Amino acid sequence: MAERIVIGRIGRPHGVRGDSTVDVRTDDPDLRFAPGTEIATDPEDAGPLTVERARWHSGRLVVRFAGADDRDAADALRGIWLVVDADDIPASDDPDDFHDAQLVGLAVRTVDGTDVGEVTEVRHHGQDLLVIRRAGSREELLVPFVAALVPEVDVPGGRLVIDPPPGLLDED
Repeated sequence: MAERIVIGRIGRPHGVRGDSTVDVRTDDPDLRFAPGTEIATDPEDAGPLTVERARWHSGRLVVRFAGADDRDAADALRGIWLVVDADDIPASDDPDDFHDAQLVGLAVRTVDGTDVGEVTEVRHHGQDLLVIRRAGSREELLVPFVAALVPEVDVPGGRLVIDPPPGLLDED
C-alpha cells in the first residue's frame, strides 16, 4: 500500500444542512477539495468521501460530503482524517520542501557529529517542530524546523543535521 499523506481533518458541523469544517493540511485545498473529488479516509472504513461542495467561511474551509445531509450526519464525520496517496502529490521544485513522512525516521546529529537521536514525528503548531527521540532514551526533544537550527536534511542519506543553540540539548 502506498504511503498516505494527510490533507485535512474533519471538524465540527457548520450549520444544520450537513456541512463540516475541515482543518486543512494541504497547500492546495481548492484542488484537493474540489466538488466531485473522492477522498480516502483514516480510518479507511469511514470512506471514501465525495466532496459535494466546498467554500471558505471566515478563514475556514466548509465542506459538504455526499450523504451528509444534516447536522447529525456531519457530526458523525468529526475527527476523520482525509488522506491521499503520496504518489498522487506532485514533487515540489523546492529542495527545502519535505513531507512529514520523509523526515520521520531520519537519524539526527549535531553539526559537530554528535548523535542526538531520531525524528519520530513532525508537529505543526504555528511553527513546524521536529520531535526527536534522544539516542538511548525515551526522552523527546522538540526542535523548531527552521534553517538556522536545521542546516542540512539528507533524506536519501537518512540523516538530518541540527545546529542547536546553547541549552537545547541539556538534559535538565
